[in-house]
Amino acid sequence: MEDYFELIGRYQYSSEAIILKGKLEAEGIAVFMRDNNTVDANPLYSNAIGGVKLFVYKDNYSKAMEIISQVSEYSLDDACQLMKCPNCGAEEIDRVTSIKDFKSLFAFVFSIFLGSLPFYSKHKYKCVKCKFEFN
Repeated sequence: MEDYFELIGRYQYSSEAIILKGKLEAEGIAVFMRDNNTVDANPLYSNAIGGVKLFVYKDNYSKAMEIISQVSEYSLDDACQLMKCPNCGAEEIDRVTSIKDFKSLFAFVFSIFLGSLPFYSKHKYKCVKCKFEFN
C-alpha cells in the first residue's frame, strides 16, 4: 500500500491538515489523511504519533508540492496580503498566544486544574525577525 502513496506533510492539528486538504482537492488532487481521528480524540497524542499525515498518489506528488508551496505560512491581512511589521517592515508575521494579563493567566491556571485546554487566550501578532508584538 505504501507503494502507491507519498507523504506530503505532517501537521500538529487536523485543522491545519484539513485546510491544505481542501486546497489540494479544489485543484483536483485526491488527498488521504492518517491519524486525524486519534489527534482529534486527544490532541496531546499528536507529537507521540507524528501528527496528522497527508498523503497523495505518487503520480500527483510534484503537483501537490507545487500547490502547497503557494500557501503562505505567515499571517495575511483582510486583503489577503502578507502583514507587515510596524517596527521593521518585515513580512514574516506569526499569530501567537500570549498570557500577559490577569484574565488569560487565570483561565490558563483554571483549565490546568480542570485537565482541559485553555478556554480563553489573547492572540497577538509577532514579527519573526525583530520579535515585536502588536495587535
